[in-house]
Amino acid sequence: MKTRHKAHAVLLDADRFLLLRRGWPGGTPYCTAVGGTVEPGDADLPAALRREVMEEAGAGIDRPEPILTLTEPGPAVTVVHHFYTARIRSLDPARRHGPEFEDPDTGTFTPVWIEATAEAVTAANLQPPELAAYVLAHLVGPP
Repeated sequence: MKTRHKAHAVLLDADRFLLLRRGWPGGTPYCTAVGGTVEPGDADLPAALRREVMEEAGAGIDRPEPILTLTEPGPAVTVVHHFYTARIRSLDPARRHGPEFEDPDTGTFTPVWIEATAEAVTAANLQPPELAAYVLAHLVGPP
């Protein structure tokens, strides 16, 4: 069985999160952590994460901190999702690039700021549910 690794980050900036709103025609939009597939040229998971964060959000980050790992078994490929938090040190949306923006079949990837409150995280429909539970338990401010 083949294994594919993905690196994702909940990006932190003061009392907000920078996430990606995903959408497809006819689908229900949701938010998720910024990130994607580890590629052969990536030195390690943090390097893959830094590359993905620049591609999808145009952001540079400080040292990522691991928070959660989820394994998604499949018939041909098992996908291991490595989730981190990271503080934003620079942000330039004009630097966003990558194949996902060129293929309309992948849907939309829109960076959005979400307040670090339980109400805002719940309203954003943060996915996957395990990530939402972690963020609600460990990263949001008091109600």
